[in-house]
Amino acid sequence: MTVVWVILVIVAVLLAIFVGIYNGLVRQRNQVKNAWAQIDVQLKRRYDLIPNLVETAKGYMKHERETLEAVTNARNLAQQVSSSGAGVRAKAEGELSSALSRLLVVVENYPDLKASQNFLALQEELTSTENKISFSRQYYNDSVLKYNNQTQMFPSSIIASITGFTASEFFEVTVAAEKEAPKVSFS
Repeated sequence: MTVVWVILVIVAVLLAIFVGIYNGLVRQRNQVKNAWAQIDVQLKRRYDLIPNLVETAKGYMKHERETLEAVTNARNLAQQVSSSGAGVRAKAEGELSSALSRLLVVVENYPDLKASQNFLALQEELTSTENKISFSRQYYNDSVLKYNNQTQMFPSSIIASITGFTASEFFEVTVAAEKEAPKVSFS
């Protein structure tokens, strides 16, 4: 009779450990999904601002058609891959950031545009959004790190493999231009 109780206690303890680890994995996976959704929110905001920024700049920058088209094309590409994985999205978003940086550098050549209240307001909104995207990416990558650690460390790695939890992809900068510091001149 004592042996049966000991076995039941051992099974109950093992079951409690399994449930605790499984629930921790679910919590971490959901945190990664939430962090990804936060990036989506900020990227949507960015996508909405870009057409207004381009339209405002068009009137002043008649000779910069290539730059304006590059921004528009990069935005469209980024929106098209919005349902892709982190690696594909990071590349597209990096190209969009690079195109936006080129636009903001070209703006320096147009004093009337720089003084336009509409453009200044849009530029401020875009800067604010870029900061929020950066913070969202950082939060996402922190969440992925915690989740991946939990899916790869013993003993939770055993439960993760049994229940189908797999590692998530980091949101990494893949465009070389985005890794470089922007060159801004106030001359």
